[in-house]
Amino acid sequence: MRRDELVRYLDRYLRIDAIPDYGPQGLQVEGGGEVTRIVFTVDAGLPCVDAAIKVGAQMQIVHHGLFWGSQELIRGPFGRKVQRLLNANLNLYAAHLALDAHPEVGNNVELARLLELAVESWFCNVKGTDIGVIAQAPDGATLEELASMLKARLGSEPRLLAHGPTQVRRVAIISGSGIDHAREAAALGADTFITGETSHAHYYAAQELGLNVLFAGHYASETVGLKALGRHLNGKFGLETVFIDLPTGM
Repeated sequence: MRRDELVRYLDRYLRIDAIPDYGPQGLQVEGGGEVTRIVFTVDAGLPCVDAAIKVGAQMQIVHHGLFWGSQELIRGPFGRKVQRLLNANLNLYAAHLALDAHPEVGNNVELARLLELAVESWFCNVKGTDIGVIAQAPDGATLEELASMLKARLGSEPRLLAHGPTQVRRVAIISGSGIDHAREAAALGADTFITGETSHAHYYAAQELGLNVLFAGHYASETVGLKALGRHLNGKFGLETVFIDLPTGM
């Protein structure tokens, strides 16, 4: 498939130009003009780039791309990474908030689907776009069952703050770093909040809100959208799509 055709499709499907972000998204490094194999990695670190090159990909799609608002000089570690991409003729495509917010393959709707939760509404407005979801749990669902399912289906050990009810009814989900929106989630009637990262500062906030919180890990919580996008592109275009798991432990 021609790269430009694929990029046009991705830009439309993910609404790249319509969703403001911390830096430019979409095609960040232009490589070869033909794409048959796409590698998906959460990050664009040098080991991630090397892994994509090793398996002979023509395009790498990432959630955390190269640009975050400040201008980068093409030198030092950043310059070596860009040079590695260019030398390998490897296209690099990034989708950050656009992938969090996507209603079909987004990180948050996909987490809800994996946990058999029914999405009811969106919240957590970031730069003008709601990226988080509020979802309904099945009747009789318990916190213990939800935590076990999260562990089994993400393959990571979630950290649990059990400050709310043992029976789960309404679940807020924000992949990655979303705990700052705990108060908003509680105000919307959530009794349980699933996100990625934690810190000491949020322990008492969750307790005071009477909110269960499951921290699934920033990395693990943001693998699901890329995997779903890979399945979508494989089904639509017959492209070979490969997810390479390079966990950071965070």
